[in-house]
Amino acid sequence: MDHRSAPWNAVRVAWRITKLNFRAQLEYRAEFLLMIAIGAIWQVSVIVFATVLLTRFSGMGGWDSADVLLIAAMRMMAHGLFVLFLGRMHALAYRVQEGVIDAFLLRPMPVHRQVQLSFFPTNAIGDLTVAVALFIGALVRSSQEWTAGRIAFLIAGVLGGMLVEAALFTAMGSASLRYPAAQYWSRWLEELLGTFGSYPLNVLPKALSWLLTFGLPLAFVAYFPAGVLTGHGSALGVPMWLAAASPLIGLGLYLLSRLLWSWSLKHYTGVNG
Repeated sequence: MDHRSAPWNAVRVAWRITKLNFRAQLEYRAEFLLMIAIGAIWQVSVIVFATVLLTRFSGMGGWDSADVLLIAAMRMMAHGLFVLFLGRMHALAYRVQEGVIDAFLLRPMPVHRQVQLSFFPTNAIGDLTVAVALFIGALVRSSQEWTAGRIAFLIAGVLGGMLVEAALFTAMGSASLRYPAAQYWSRWLEELLGTFGSYPLNVLPKALSWLLTFGLPLAFVAYFPAGVLTGHGSALGVPMWLAAASPLIGLGLYLLSRLLWSWSLKHYTGVNG
């Protein structure tokens, strides 16, 4: 086999499996639509936040309401894309407990890829529906001039935010290979991202803001990229170059999480230890 064609073959196989998984979900139309609705309803708190922000407040922490809305929109888009493309790591602890990983190890395909192809996340359609609506609303209300450079950084910021979230849950997935209780850590992490991800972090106490920047890199998901785009760079609490490097930091964190995953998989001893 031509080694140059191997990546394309992997893409074709992944695409075929994804189509089969999607068709399998469509076999149960009511459940399919219900899962989409659940994905959208799960984000209702973001919609309520945006509505209250725009109707009751002129801004928050020195940010006007349109700029705060951009933070929420970028976080939601990053989250929706994560759920669609890389979100199966979130449920890995259950796969470990069911012994599915042991079967994955016997197949001629990387385990991480098998995890990501194990099912189609129908709820991601609902997540992305809300995210796109919020994103369009944020762009319409924004007073920024959307030049080619700003648009490019906006896209890079969203993709970087997706990779930050993917890195965090890949790390949780790596931990679940050894500690089944990591599923509770994943739930806690999801709650934390949803609670603080849509706010300007400068409204929080400095210690908590620092923790959500360097301890748990939530600030790199949307707060820093939105701050760069809206001209709040000097008030972000970090050097401007660091905030502007958010997309690259997201990529770096994800690559590190994949190294952690590979190391953890090598030391995986099976569901019964």
